[in-house]
Amino acid sequence: MQPSHVALIERQTALAITWSDGSVSSLGAVALRRASRAASEIRRQADGVELSVEPDLCVEAVEPIGNYALRLFFSDGHDRGIYPFPYLRELAGLESDHG
Repeated sequence: MQPSHVALIERQTALAITWSDGSVSSLGAVALRRASRAASEIRRQADGVELSVEPDLCVEAVEPIGNYALRLFFSDGHDRGIYPFPYLRELAGLESDHG
């Protein structure tokens, strides 16, 4: 399932996604940053290193990656995470469709 609309809301501290089925997800920047699947973040988690995130963290930009994901640019400089649409739906607590 793909988004029909993506917007930064609440002074860029959250991402609102309207999906093609009409459902809407609102995901906070801190939660998205903590959920990054970038290699450096997976390594940090595997090493048991806690991520320190400022509570006023924001998403500075959103870039579509093909027809399958979003790349998010965070105010702490992190910009390596690719968020596939099924993963975003999972983070939002929505069922992911697998065909």
